[in-house]
Amino acid sequence: MNILIIGSGGREYSIGQKLKSENKVNKIYFSPGNGATARLGENIDICDFDKLANFAIQNTIDLTIVGPEAPLSAGIVDIFKKYNLAIFGPTKAAARLESSKAYMKDFLAKNNILTAKYINSDNYEEISDFIDTMSERVVVKADGLCAGKGVIIANNHKEAKKAAQDMLSGSSFGDAGKRVVVEEYLDGFELSFFAICDGENYVLLPVAQDHKRLLDNDEGPNTGGMGAYAPSPLATKELIKQVEDDVIKPTLKGMKQDGNEFCGVLFVGIMVVNNTPYVLEFNVRFGDPECEAIMPLIDGNLSEILYNASIGKLEDIKLEDKFAVAVVISSKNYPYSSSKPELIHIETIPHNSHIAYAGVSAISSDLYADGGRVLVCVGVGDTINKARDKAYELCKKVKFKGMHYRKDIAYQVLK
Repeated sequence: MNILIIGSGGREYSIGQKLKSENKVNKIYFSPGNGATARLGENIDICDFDKLANFAIQNTIDLTIVGPEAPLSAGIVDIFKKYNLAIFGPTKAAARLESSKAYMKDFLAKNNILTAKYINSDNYEEISDFIDTMSERVVVKADGLCAGKGVIIANNHKEAKKAAQDMLSGSSFGDAGKRVVVEEYLDGFELSFFAICDGENYVLLPVAQDHKRLLDNDEGPNTGGMGAYAPSPLATKELIKQVEDDVIKPTLKGMKQDGNEFCGVLFVGIMVVNNTPYVLEFNVRFGDPECEAIMPLIDGNLSEILYNASIGKLEDIKLEDKFAVAVVISSKNYPYSSSKPELIHIETIPHNSHIAYAGVSAISSDLYADGGRVLVCVGVGDTINKARDKAYELCKKVKFKGMHYRKDIAYQVLK
C-alpha cells in the first residue's frame, strides 16, 4: 500500500513509524511532515485539498490518514471522497463534534448523553446571568478550534465573566471565541477514550490518560499535552462498558440519524465523578501525545485496520498485553513563546523505547528543536512502572539547550 499522512506533529510521525514496520506498506508520504518524517517517507508541500487529491491519484495512494483537526474541519474528507479516494477521517459535517463546542454540547443534550450543565451563547448578559447560577469555579470555552487551548478554568465568577468577555470581543481567541460555551466545573479524574469507527461499528483502543499542565503535580498553564500513558487502570471494565453503552453507541447512532455517519477516530474526553462518566468534549482524531502511547499497543497492521474502517468494513483489533508511557520534551519557552532552533543530540536508544519527533527541522543529517513540543520519548513494558522507567531512561539520552519535560507522567496510578 501507498499511504499519505496529513499533518506534521508527533502524532503523524508516530502513525508513520507504526506503518513503516508493516510489510504491506510500500511508500509513505507526509503533507507537510516535519524534519524527521522524511526519514520514514517523503514530505510533500501541497496545501490545496484538490491538488492533494490529484497527487493521491497520480501516485496511486491507497489510503490517506488525516492527523490534525483543522483539515478535517475544513472538509478534506469530503474533497477526497469526491474523487472516490479512500480516506480515514470524518466529513466536515461530522467533524463539527470537535470544531464547534456549541454543536457538540447540543448534540449531547439531544441524545441524552451525560455532560456538565452548560449554556452556549454569544450574548454577554445571558452568559453573565448563567455564571451567577454556578458554583465558584466555572469552565469557559471558545466555541471554535483553538489547537487545544481554548478552555479557561476560572476560579471565581469575576474571572469567568472576564474570560467570556475576552472571548466574545475576539481579543483572546479571535473568531473561534465569538460564541462561548460556559459550563459547570466537574471535579474528578480525566480519561481519554478512543474508538475507531466505520460509520456504524467501532472498536475501542486502550484507554489513555493525558497530562495537560506544563509542570509536575499538574501545576502551571495548560498545554497541548506533556505526556500520556495507556492503558489506564483507572478505566475499570465497568467504566469502559458504561462509556461504550452510554456515550459511544448513542453517539454513532445519533450521528447516523442526523445524516452525518461518523468514520474515523472518535476521541471522547471523559471526566469521572464519583464513578460516573461525564463527557467533557469530543475530538475527531487521535490525541497527541495519547497517539504516541497507543500506537505501540496495536498488534497488527494499522494500514489494514484504518483502510477497512474507511470503506465501512471495520474488523476487530488485536492489542498487545503491555503498557506504554509517552513523555513530551518541549523547548525552553513552551507554551509562552517561540524558542530559537537548537541542535538535538541523542545517545543510543534503549531497548523497548523509541522517539516520536514533532517540532523539528533537518539540516543535513542533523535534527534541530524548532520550539513547542519537540519530541516524545515512548517506553513500553509489561507494567506501567517498567514502561515509565523506559520512557525516562530514554529522556536522559536526549540533549538540547533549554529542553524541558515533566518527571511525573502516570503519577496518578503510580502513587
